[in-house]
Amino acid sequence: MGHHADYSEFHAQADKKELLQQVADSYKSLTEGQTNWVCNLANCSSLLWHCYNEGLSKRVNWAGFYVLDPEHKDQLILGPFMGKVACQTIKIGLGVCGTAASTRKTQLVEDVEKFPGHIACDGETKSEIVVPIVADGRLVGVLDIDCLELNGFDEDDQRYLEFLCQAISETCSWKN
Repeated sequence: MGHHADYSEFHAQADKKELLQQVADSYKSLTEGQTNWVCNLANCSSLLWHCYNEGLSKRVNWAGFYVLDPEHKDQLILGPFMGKVACQTIKIGLGVCGTAASTRKTQLVEDVEKFPGHIACDGETKSEIVVPIVADGRLVGVLDIDCLELNGFDEDDQRYLEFLCQAISETCSWKN
């Protein structure tokens, strides 16, 4: 890659698994020697946004992170993202993000209208995937991706995004 911006190039003719692997590989390259979580999550948000919207031709309207609020341990606070303005805080246990945080399990939601207690930061969102990020045995945040289509994500997305979140947990310094 000649320039950092080149990492944001995803080609629609590539296989979905190849594109998601490209995100993971690009993330690893971009974070080499960099442990600041804000910097790393910002670049990761951009990679995911471009991968889904350009490479996979999905109508993703939000890709980003919520992190554990250091001042209020019972809530998540907005972190780096790409997309429309978002909810600033989410109580742990509420909505898709809060549920992923409290259970530490990926939430793969085919239709957000059917998810009990869904928090609609953007009323146009139809489906969502949220993956918890756990570092050294403690929850540090969640990856959240929203789609304007029903069934926007599947088990392949889940597998690759869980792998990515494991890499995120290992490459960032989470000291508050």
